[in-house]
Amino acid sequence: MKKIFFHKLAGRCIAILAMVIFFSACEKDKDGTPDVKPGNMSSGTLSPAEAGGGELLTLSGSGIGDIRSIVFEKNNVPAPFTPTLNTESNLIFHVPDTAYGGSQNIIFTNSAGKTLSVAFNVLAFASVSDVSNYNFTEGVEITLTGNNLEDVSKVVFTGTTEEIAVVSKSRKTLVIKMPATQIARSTLDITNSTGKTTTTQEFVNLDKALQIFTDGYGPDYGDNSWGDGAVISTTEFKSGTKSVSKTYAKGNWHVFGFANWWPGTASDPAYKYFSFWVKGAAADHILYITGDKRTGGFGNGDQSAPVNVPANVWTYYKIPLSTLNLWATGSPFNQIGFWIKGPDNQDEKFYLDDVILIK
Repeated sequence: MKKIFFHKLAGRCIAILAMVIFFSACEKDKDGTPDVKPGNMSSGTLSPAEAGGGELLTLSGSGIGDIRSIVFEKNNVPAPFTPTLNTESNLIFHVPDTAYGGSQNIIFTNSAGKTLSVAFNVLAFASVSDVSNYNFTEGVEITLTGNNLEDVSKVVFTGTTEEIAVVSKSRKTLVIKMPATQIARSTLDITNSTGKTTTTQEFVNLDKALQIFTDGYGPDYGDNSWGDGAVISTTEFKSGTKSVSKTYAKGNWHVFGFANWWPGTASDPAYKYFSFWVKGAAADHILYITGDKRTGGFGNGDQSAPVNVPANVWTYYKIPLSTLNLWATGSPFNQIGFWIKGPDNQDEKFYLDDVILIK
């Protein structure tokens, strides 16, 4: 009887011990971090030796386990990383987008407070994510928003030596002043301490465009709106000091239109885009581009060229003329504009600026 009891007790003890070991192991591995002790952090190499924001780096060495922080030396920029990607001989992490460009050390610190400094070169090319305007005339200032703009040394029209003056610069913004130029449209080459990069944004010289409306109606153009006519506004504009507005009455299919009755706008293969800024109304709407020489005619319900217009903000559009077929049934065209289905719920007011054809 005692022997049976002893065996049962021993079995229970072994089971309890196994459970303790199991839960202890689970506790250690609860975040997936390898069970690696901090090392002496004696040496390490980085691959690659230079890279830009977002790129993957590998630190290789010995005794580099249990690293707790990674800091890029210039302005002490921390780099987030995943502990599960750290062993005693390797660590994988990304260059933070906020890292400053140039040669510097990356400082690694483990849980024992030991540090390792490894030389690295951050490639921080200037980048532009947004612009205050795509259109310009001589003397207009445009604000570029992006990253790595604080050390910009030169801005030129792409592929030229025509410099554009830098008015001010900071880490995230660059203000430039546009010159007089014969260039019709161009991207920008921006040079900083890392090197040269080219914007994805293209800038348009209004003086080289065919102007339908800019700060007023272009040569031979005038209002051709249905219902209530268009009104020049001096309180809302994207470029210059004026825009043109039109109120679409509830329940009507009005047209916000422009006409050039003589001589009209002749077909010219040099023109590539129809472009405009539009400020939306109180709600999101779809406007439809209409033209008298398009297949569907002017203002008759043709929905083949929709423009999605978000509410209450200025939005830029540059539409290839190859998709609009403004001269499909002949040349010149004499009417162009925008019609709307409705609006159904209320009157809606839109503003247009820089309505142009671009070479």
